[in-house]
Amino acid sequence: MIVRPDSKFMLRHPAHLIALGLGTGLAPVAPGTVGTLLAFPIHVLFATHLPVLPHIAAIALLFALGVWACGVTGRAMGIADHSGMVWDEVVAMLIVLFVVPAGLWWWLAAFLLFRVFDVLKPPPIRYFDRTVKGGFGVMFDDIFAAFYTLLALALYQRLFG
Repeated sequence: MIVRPDSKFMLRHPAHLIALGLGTGLAPVAPGTVGTLLAFPIHVLFATHLPVLPHIAAIALLFALGVWACGVTGRAMGIADHSGMVWDEVVAMLIVLFVVPAGLWWWLAAFLLFRVFDVLKPPPIRYFDRTVKGGFGVMFDDIFAAFYTLLALALYQRLFG
């Protein structure tokens, strides 16, 4: 049975709260996009209060937490990668924001590119999305979308910067 998430479901277990992006995954339209936006205030908090190595460690910890939370929540919902589970977008966008220069243009470009790569799932993203299962699979394919985003921005900077 596939469970449709709501606030009651989200608050039933800490894993659900995390996997559903602290509620952003409950958005009725484009929950992945809304979830991705959650990365921005988290990034500002990390960038403002953490030196580089603890910042990286915090992102790695959030990835591991996401593997657990998405695994638990996917089983509870009856679908491994429900669209409301957006923690994978949050963490992948945190990786992107850690690397790109601070600034509205860079952040907007990074956000738009990440959403395009996450939605279109060019190879090998689609392959990993279909074959790697469980919480790790949910989290892992978005890391490739982050990589493509960073690659596209680096190419832009190299050619036009």
